[in-house]
Amino acid sequence: MNRIILNETSYHGAGAIEAIVPELAAKGLSKPIVFSDPDLVKFGVTKKVTDLLDKAKIKYTLYTDIKPNPTIENVKNGVKASKKAKADSIIAIGGGSSMDTAKAVGIILTNPKFADVRSLEGVAPTKKPCLPIFAVPTTAGTAAEVTINYVITDVEKKRKFVCVDPHDIPVVAFVDPEMTSSMPPKLTAATGMDALTHAIEGYITKGACPMTDMLHLEAIRLISSSLRDAVKNKPKGREGMALGQYIAGMGFSNVGLGVDHAMAHGLSALYNTPHGVACAILLPTAMKFNASKTGRRYIEIAKAMGVKGVDKMTLAQARNAAIAAVEKLSKDVGIPVNLKGIIKKEDIAFLAKSAYADACRPGNPRECTVKDIEKLYASLA
Repeated sequence: MNRIILNETSYHGAGAIEAIVPELAAKGLSKPIVFSDPDLVKFGVTKKVTDLLDKAKIKYTLYTDIKPNPTIENVKNGVKASKKAKADSIIAIGGGSSMDTAKAVGIILTNPKFADVRSLEGVAPTKKPCLPIFAVPTTAGTAAEVTINYVITDVEKKRKFVCVDPHDIPVVAFVDPEMTSSMPPKLTAATGMDALTHAIEGYITKGACPMTDMLHLEAIRLISSSLRDAVKNKPKGREGMALGQYIAGMGFSNVGLGVDHAMAHGLSALYNTPHGVACAILLPTAMKFNASKTGRRYIEIAKAMGVKGVDKMTLAQARNAAIAAVEKLSKDVGIPVNLKGIIKKEDIAFLAKSAYADACRPGNPRECTVKDIEKLYASLA
């Protein structure tokens, strides 16, 4: 049996944010708190949404204590700010950082027994849906606007922990490619490769099913054909990425990921490595590790990435072609080829233990031990 959980409503395309005010009204909500990171406020991206609220004379509070890898402290402060504002909803504007913070805050507000943020790790037995979240992505990568997952950094323990909760999914998503147009090339590349990793890991994970297979293959096709143009800030590339990353989120949120994401979380927690960069560097290595347990799935990945002549290849050749296509795309958008200058060899044992304990690791198609993960890190060090 497979369970599929998606947004109640989602809007797609240029101008999608225009639906925010009507959706608030339709749901009888009038006191939102806006979650957005300081840089988005500084560069006027958040203002595109708050201008709509101002025009409609909707009173709101702005919360910006959000780090790129949101922390337990960010969540606690967000809970306090939301209570003080007597907010009846959250508008999360940004990438995974804003939305992950909003999800954790929203859950705690309606499930106060989980005020200890660490208690949300894994699959927490919450009882009530979170405070209504209206999600406005400004990056094309995390798909946090359509997932039931969020990731919080435990600074004290130098680790990230993954939370999976059907009660945290945003009630409405506004996927407007125009909101991503201010992303610089490096961020566009990193978040885009994160989206590709979602699609590929979701397609080969143990939990994969026919419904998510079709989503992941279409996401791979859209992302691989759009990311280069998105990095160049071409509108068609932005549109393709906005849709592709969302479709990937529709899939992996419901079936899980694998060892790539488990390993990437540690790199971000320990070294503050951008999540998408970590995922992208690890992806070819993780694909090589998993190839023997994926049947003919790399054939379909290669086709979705536009590789020619796949039907004439042997299975081994098709697998290598799929991996090579990922490496080529990653190189074209400027992602580093290894972890040199990022990882410290003395940290590998700690990172491997953290990755093994990560909630994403059990979904990996090939069983892996702590020693296996140590070897994967070491091969890129």
